[in-house]
Amino acid sequence: MKQARKEKLINYFNRLAPDYTKYRKRFKYYWNDITRLANYFISSDETVLEIGCGTGCTLANLNGKRKVGIDISPEMIRVAKTENPSIEFHVMDAENITLTEKFDVVVLSNVIGFVENVLDVFMEVQKVCKPNTRILVSYYSYFWEPLLHIAEFFGIKKKGLHQNWLSPLDIKNLLYLADFETYHFTKRILIPVYIPLISYLVNKFIAKLPLINYLCLNQFLFARPLTKNETDSKYSTSVVIPARNESGNIENAILRLPKFGKEVEIIFVEGNSTDNTWQTILDIQKKYSATHNIKIIQQDGKGKGDAVRKGYSIATGDILMILDADLTVPPEDLPKFYYAIASGKGEFINGSRLVYPMEKKAMRPLNIMGNKFFSIAFSWLLEQPIKDTLCGTKVMFRTDYNRLAANRHFFGDFDPFGDFDLIFGAYKLNLKIIDLPIRYQERTYGDTNIKRFKHGFLLLKMVIFAAGKIKFW
Repeated sequence: MKQARKEKLINYFNRLAPDYTKYRKRFKYYWNDITRLANYFISSDETVLEIGCGTGCTLANLNGKRKVGIDISPEMIRVAKTENPSIEFHVMDAENITLTEKFDVVVLSNVIGFVENVLDVFMEVQKVCKPNTRILVSYYSYFWEPLLHIAEFFGIKKKGLHQNWLSPLDIKNLLYLADFETYHFTKRILIPVYIPLISYLVNKFIAKLPLINYLCLNQFLFARPLTKNETDSKYSTSVVIPARNESGNIENAILRLPKFGKEVEIIFVEGNSTDNTWQTILDIQKKYSATHNIKIIQQDGKGKGDAVRKGYSIATGDILMILDADLTVPPEDLPKFYYAIASGKGEFINGSRLVYPMEKKAMRPLNIMGNKFFSIAFSWLLEQPIKDTLCGTKVMFRTDYNRLAANRHFFGDFDPFGDFDLIFGAYKLNLKIIDLPIRYQERTYGDTNIKRFKHGFLLLKMVIFAAGKIKFW
């Protein structure tokens, strides 16, 4: 039975192969949107495998330094090799992948509807995955099944074989059973054909709105291999502490910071203080030189974002952390951030102050309201829950930060605080972002450097700017 279906599938696609590229061009508006979304997250230095590549139309337009395509149809692969001689293609069953190479990105575009057993395919995909490989699965929304059947009836769309119509929950569950974790889900396109101006306005703006978005045709799931939850100590950590007018907190930052992981490197970045913060940092470095690895530097720019970038530029740890010198995020909580990223639970760990009750004077009511607004805005923008965007403590691997910095030109150097720069950059790198709740505490020394209204309007401008780069592009 299974073999008979595969033979039927091969024959079906073999018949389509000679005219398939021409057929794809008729609907290039639809297919180009899939390619655009994939390329948003695929960089030019990554290796890409497409499963069910057909004649290679999608793969040819994807980013990547090396691209490989596999398909069950010999005729599809023959045409693919003729039309795209610079790309490597193989006749191969997705349920029996024999490649030995590991890829950075694996794409399954509108293919899972045809395979006999989707779980078998996802389990085979594990063979070609690195620990940080990204899986992109695109497929029609099952809400569109009646409309697509009507399009086939009138000859607008080629009549296909009976397909698996899977809901997002079905696909997520199958990925999980194959040891993949789905961390990002989005839907796109309300009008899949090009209608001048109308398609542009509807798909770029209206289709992105809440509720309406659920009606979109294409659904995209991003997954990554599940990692083993090991609490090992193989990673070193750099803790960057930006400090402006924080003289009374410097020594406590050292005394209260636990040891964790392989090694902890502490980097104080002093920025334009009007008190004796710099002298205190010099004294503390000398006082604890025998017990702590402390680096110090003064920033020549302004703002916390500049201070963090300055500190990261001299960091040598595998993991990069930020600890605000006001110590409102307890230094004692940093081992939790280490565990979360070292065990693979996330790749960008974002501190969240808005889960537990706060101390009475830790945050003013207007600040709480502003943070909750930005939480809602970011969760919609990034299509994953982000409860607190402005918590000072954010954690990521230095290798990922180096990639973020190399691609900073995409969003531009627009964020004086550094929080949005890191969150937006992590999203563009397709990292799994998770919140880690902390108990936010009152200051014990000094005053906040945040000006509620001035900085609130600046943050709002940054959200609007980022929406154009993330949502409405």
